[in-house]
Amino acid sequence: MKILIIGGSGTIGKKVSAHFQEEHELLIAGRNSGLVHVDISSSASIEALFQKVGKVDAIVCIAGEAKWDSFEALAEEDYYIGIKSKLMGQVNLTRIGLSYLNPHGSITLTTGILADDPVENTASAAMVNGAIHSFAKAASLELENGHRLNVVSAGMVEDAYKKYQNYFPGHSPVSMNKVVKGYERSIMGKDNGKIIRIYE
Repeated sequence: MKILIIGGSGTIGKKVSAHFQEEHELLIAGRNSGLVHVDISSSASIEALFQKVGKVDAIVCIAGEAKWDSFEALAEEDYYIGIKSKLMGQVNLTRIGLSYLNPHGSITLTTGILADDPVENTASAAMVNGAIHSFAKAASLELENGHRLNVVSAGMVEDAYKKYQNYFPGHSPVSMNKVVKGYERSIMGKDNGKIIRIYE
C-alpha cells in the first residue's frame, strides 16, 4: 500500500510512520521536513504535492495549527489561523486528494480531544476540531469509488505530556500505541465517516 503521511515527522506522525514503514511504501510530507514539502494552508501547495507523488492508496494528515490563547485575548485574525491551516487545510487536502486516491482508498484527518472536552485557552482550537468532525461525517456520505474518510481524535498523548500537562489538569496521557492503532483502524479497516476517539 502506498501511504502519504502529511506531518509524518511530528510527535504523533513519527510513531505512525514507524508503524507502517515496514510493510508499506510511505511518502512523508511536511512544511519543512519529509521527502516532499507542502503547506496545507495553500491549495496550490497541496495540488503541487499530489502532482509530485501521484496516485496513493491512503492519505493521512497529522498536521495543522491553531492559536491557543484566552478567549478575551483572541482577535478575529487569530481564529483565521486555525480556520486556514487545520480546518481548511484538511478540507482542501480531502477535496484535492480524492482525485489522486486509488479506488477503495482512505483519507484520515486528525483533530483532538478539544472538540469534545475543551480546556481553557482553546476556544479557537476547539472550534476548528469540532468543525472537522462535522465536515468528515457529512462529506463521507457522498464519497464514490469505495473511498473512505475518517478522523482520529486523540487526547493528550504520552509523548507530549511534559509539554502540555499544565493545560490539561487531571487528564491521563494516552498511550502512543493506542493512538497508532486508531490510524491503523482508519487506514486498514472499513470505517467511513467515523470519529475515532482515543481519550483514555
